[in-house]
Amino acid sequence: MKIQLKYFASVREALGVAGEAADVPAEVATVGDVRAWLRVRGGIWADTLAEGRALRMACNHVMTDAGTRITDGCEVAFFPPVTGG
Repeated sequence: MKIQLKYFASVREALGVAGEAADVPAEVATVGDVRAWLRVRGGIWADTLAEGRALRMACNHVMTDAGTRITDGCEVAFFPPVTGG
């Protein structure tokens, strides 16, 4: 399944990338699964997206939780709890 990933504010700064297209494996079915899958990259990815770290998530521009199912072509975004304008 192909999805679009977006990273905002301090998440973008830490990862050094604003977004990417990703082809996720079949077992990645939710926004939380996407976060876990990205953590496997290790290093700064594991630190920035660590379980328990305050992080907001959105799917197709709607705030969501880790259990929200993803669909082919969707956009998943990660950002800190408070961002400036």
